[in-house]
Amino acid sequence: MTPLDSLDAAERDRFERDYRAAGRPVVIRGIVADWPIVALGRRDWRAALNAIAARDSGAPADIMIAPASEKGRFFYGPDLRGFNFQRDKGPLARLAGHLIEIADQADPVAIYAGAAALDAHLPGFAAEHRFPLLGDDAEVTARIWLGNATRVATHFDLSDNFAAVALGRRCFTLFPPDATPDLYVGPLNHTLAGQPVSMVDPLAPDHARYPRYARAEAQALTAELEPGDAIYIPTLWWHHVEATEPANILINYWHNDVARGGGFTALIHALLSIRDLPAAQREGWRAWFDHFVFGDEAGEAAAHLPPAARGVAGPASAERDEMIRRYLLTVLSSP
Repeated sequence: MTPLDSLDAAERDRFERDYRAAGRPVVIRGIVADWPIVALGRRDWRAALNAIAARDSGAPADIMIAPASEKGRFFYGPDLRGFNFQRDKGPLARLAGHLIEIADQADPVAIYAGAAALDAHLPGFAAEHRFPLLGDDAEVTARIWLGNATRVATHFDLSDNFAAVALGRRCFTLFPPDATPDLYVGPLNHTLAGQPVSMVDPLAPDHARYPRYARAEAQALTAELEPGDAIYIPTLWWHHVEATEPANILINYWHNDVARGGGFTALIHALLSIRDLPAAQREGWRAWFDHFVFGDEAGEAAAHLPPAARGVAGPASAERDEMIRRYLLTVLSSP
């Protein structure tokens, strides 16, 4: 495994040029070191949790709980039909108090609230803790992850992600999208929390059961983040996330979101409509996809037609997108 690149908080131009524009992950050290919650947590982590509790709106958050025997790993049950954790709901204030209560236990349960919208649960917090690389993008929702020592299985996101450590420490293991065949992807439509996950535990890989994982492991990038650090994870990059302290706070921002599942929805439909065709037909459809979707000149595939006749193959626009949606709804709903 190779250490992930890191930048200083002042290297914003380099981040935009060499990482965001290129779709490459990177750690940005100290980018939110001046956040009030970071400063408070450095002095007293319990005070930071109490500050979270004091601002809580009382809205119920989704809470995941795994028994101590799972050692913090949230995953499937043995038969893959269920999970090794339970779901609950409760306010962040109650969770914060519980984290303080169990912090000194030798073998506590693993517990966390994930992806809770800051504006709904901690009014005013997001405004006081702005992420500088997002500017004033009104479409980005800041979300909080609050818990103890936990491990989120290797997964990907359908949008770009900034994740900033406000309390505790986080260890990330990343894999590029082209490592997908060697990560042994789990069920596509029965998932832990939305996106499919890798079946391999990167902290204890079973190479005998998953021999191709060695190739993915050779591409792995690792990083440990302290309070004030953030990581940029581009769309479709796989990432395993381990929180290592008795109390951890992560604030994340998914942005550049794709509509209606993006390519993943198209992939699932392709399983139905293309994968099981005879080989010659699949090769034929590969040529179509290359021409209209993946080829360097795919955006010009209908350029030989008058603009009014380009239809769903025309250049991106709100009108073109609506035309595609109407076409798909008509085709998919017909008997």
